[in-house]
Amino acid sequence: MALQSKHLLGLDGTTREDIVTILETAKSFREVLDRPIKRLPTLQGKTVVNLFYEPSTRTRISFELAEKRLSADIVSFSASNSSVKKGETLIDTVKNIEAMKIDMVVVRHGSPGAPHLLSRALQSHIINAGDGGHEHPTQALLDMFTIHQKLGSLEGKTVGLVGDISHSRVALSNIYGLRKMGARIILCGPSTLIPREIEKLGVEIYFNIDEIIPQVDVLNILRLQLERQREALFPSLREYHNYFGITRERLENASKPILIMHPGPMNRGIEISSDVADSEHSVILEQVTNGVAVRMAVLYLVAGGRSETN
Repeated sequence: MALQSKHLLGLDGTTREDIVTILETAKSFREVLDRPIKRLPTLQGKTVVNLFYEPSTRTRISFELAEKRLSADIVSFSASNSSVKKGETLIDTVKNIEAMKIDMVVVRHGSPGAPHLLSRALQSHIINAGDGGHEHPTQALLDMFTIHQKLGSLEGKTVGLVGDISHSRVALSNIYGLRKMGARIILCGPSTLIPREIEKLGVEIYFNIDEIIPQVDVLNILRLQLERQREALFPSLREYHNYFGITRERLENASKPILIMHPGPMNRGIEISSDVADSEHSVILEQVTNGVAVRMAVLYLVAGGRSETN
């Protein structure tokens, strides 16, 4: 079964059926990553452009590895070393690149909606690698894949998203994706970091981390995105850690073992303590490994592949 869309722009517009297809396909590719030879000829002859207008380490390397594992030809674009510095627009830049006969564009951009704009202007397949504070669909998909891998399902599970919800594209994509898969979602953080009326998306809101720990199966801990905050939204980093930091002492109030997740990069000692990040319940590094498999699945399916892989 192929995807219903030729792009992956966000999980808001992605059907439950397509999410299931991606997660099921990722299982096959995850097995490939454990083989001695990790390369498949699946996208041989296809050219993928990685168009990154914002700094990135994990997402960019993860996509590049996924593309290499599928034998695609890769062109990596960095805005800091391009004609963007001369005033060229996003559309003109990408149309010129597309004229060189490419097949897919993986784009990260600081402006919400940039991948949607490209999808209307180009013939190529577009994959959103993060657009401003809007969405980060492949991160949410790898989060969901990891939860399913560890807990057996997403249906009926309670997931706590903790921290800077207002500035997190990861949070929004997780909300859209997890809700479609039947999970209960709790948001927790300072009131200044919780968007107004976000409960309309079907989530529950708490302002006390100790109240949610006994309820959740998963804690997905989000980084404080200080670079996106234009004003002081809490008194100090020390106070944030005291009230919302995930520590081993806090987790002693859990009614069962909690899966600990973080999309990275982590601020140890602020949103999460080192002994929690490195604990037996942490799957943070497994998220990174699973991210390659999930992005392989997305690239394969967006390019027109079927959900059955060889």
